[in-house]
Amino acid sequence: MTYNIRLDVASDGENAWPNRKAFLCSQVLFNAPDIMGVQEAKPNQMLDLKQALKNYKTIGIGRYGLNKGEFSAIFYNSEKVKVENENTFWLSETPDQVSKGWDAAHPRICTYGLFTNLETKKKFWVFNTHLDHKGHEAQLQGVALIQDKIKALNTNNLPVVLMGDFNAEPNTELITKLSQSMDDSKGLAKVVFGSNGTFSGFKTEKLVTRRIDYIFVSKTNIEVEKYGVLSSLVDLKYPSDHFPVLTELIIK
Repeated sequence: MTYNIRLDVASDGENAWPNRKAFLCSQVLFNAPDIMGVQEAKPNQMLDLKQALKNYKTIGIGRYGLNKGEFSAIFYNSEKVKVENENTFWLSETPDQVSKGWDAAHPRICTYGLFTNLETKKKFWVFNTHLDHKGHEAQLQGVALIQDKIKALNTNNLPVVLMGDFNAEPNTELITKLSQSMDDSKGLAKVVFGSNGTFSGFKTEKLVTRRIDYIFVSKTNIEVEKYGVLSSLVDLKYPSDHFPVLTELIIK
């Protein structure tokens, strides 16, 4: 699952985090992903998620270092998988230090982990990111940097999942280029469910058409059983301004 949970900001009013966190956490628990990448999670939101998602552990740091700023953290069900290796890097010319790259409006990060399925013993990589919403060059260079990191780390050609909020729609240069090296899970899925769009902006009265959240998979060693965009409502309120994207994957 990839889920932009919308940062905690008081100006959201009735859609502010305190009013929706219980719904969001119950949504995650009900769907029970083995692994979930979140975006825009502030430190207090990370704490709320950790308290609610009892079987989950996390990897990742904030984009301003350690426990500062938004996280692109990975939550994983410790009863299903274990993490073997993990780190976070910045999408910039200096990826090993807190930094803002190219024409980005904000520092952007990617958190990754090498996981082992406790039942099958199969290993796989997961990368989770949130690309800049303004900088076109930052988007392109950021994805190129992630791809370089994958190549450097994945010397055994293990399955790879890359997910997150890419702030780009399917017909853009960014997604077109990325699709040359990885597959959009939606296109491979045997069962597709839910809305095409993933960004609602909390607007329940409008059709959601903007698709900017993705789960990409390596081309040769992952099968996609199901792909879904979960547009759940309670009392005509969304739990976030993005819909979570959920896939069921078979690791070969």
